[in-house]
Amino acid sequence: MPRDTPTPIDAELLRSWPLPSEDGDKTERGTVLVVGGARQTPGAVLLAAESALRVGAGKVQVATASDTAAALAVALPEALVEGLPALRNGELALAGADRVVEMAEHADVVLIGPGLSSPECASLLVAQIVPRLDTSLVVDALGTAYLTDHLDGVRHLAGRVLLTPNVSEAAAMLGRPEEEVEHDQLGAARRLADATGAVVLSGGVVSYVVTPGDESWSHDAGHAGLATAGSGDVKAGAVAGLVARGALPEQAAAWGAWAHASAGERLGREVPGFLARDVLRAIPRELARVEGHRDASP
Repeated sequence: MPRDTPTPIDAELLRSWPLPSEDGDKTERGTVLVVGGARQTPGAVLLAAESALRVGAGKVQVATASDTAAALAVALPEALVEGLPALRNGELALAGADRVVEMAEHADVVLIGPGLSSPECASLLVAQIVPRLDTSLVVDALGTAYLTDHLDGVRHLAGRVLLTPNVSEAAAMLGRPEEEVEHDQLGAARRLADATGAVVLSGGVVSYVVTPGDESWSHDAGHAGLATAGSGDVKAGAVAGLVARGALPEQAAAWGAWAHASAGERLGREVPGFLARDVLRAIPRELARVEGHRDASP
């Protein structure tokens, strides 16, 4: 297709692009390391980590503020949780960067960004981690502040990086007005993919998946209720979990965007006022409906 015509993401497309099998033990299904969560926002990494597990990742590890690590480990007993030093304002301190890099050596994918609250602190921390990584990487939320200051900062991981910015984060990375990016999200996603060498999954009324080359896909973002606190963390965790299973970044983005939107549409019909935690529990059913693993009819 021409470069300006994204391929629609639907069930037929996804069935022609099957995800790696969930067969095998937990090691074979991959390990996700989630890095983030300031003292005040532990829920973001909780949502992302649980979402990664629910889409089939074999193991999940979390590196977060030491103040909340014990409570998070109880809330998600399936995960290994590592406490990192935090600053007075609750943000993760640079002193924890070495430990994150050590943990990343044993992970199949690192998801960095959920729950980070300060762009300045996030950029400094991520700058001490990402250049030292040699694994697949998903950069979400304020993890993207690092790329605002270092737009070529993930090129050493070419082919293994997925960015999941919302409109304001994409605008910051490109140094463009938010209104301009809102008006042309596909164009902005293309510029961002070309500038960073990463696959981009944009967030907005329509989701766009764009590679640094000529490939792109699009899908309606689903029910308005998805614009709720934590929804982006759920989507980021889902795509990271799919990458851990062995999906390509663009494949994980397409499947994750579709399943997230479909879960929101289903919940919108069934449960008015649903929460992000409801979405992450609905996503596996949507994946199963396409993959045909079991009866998942309405």
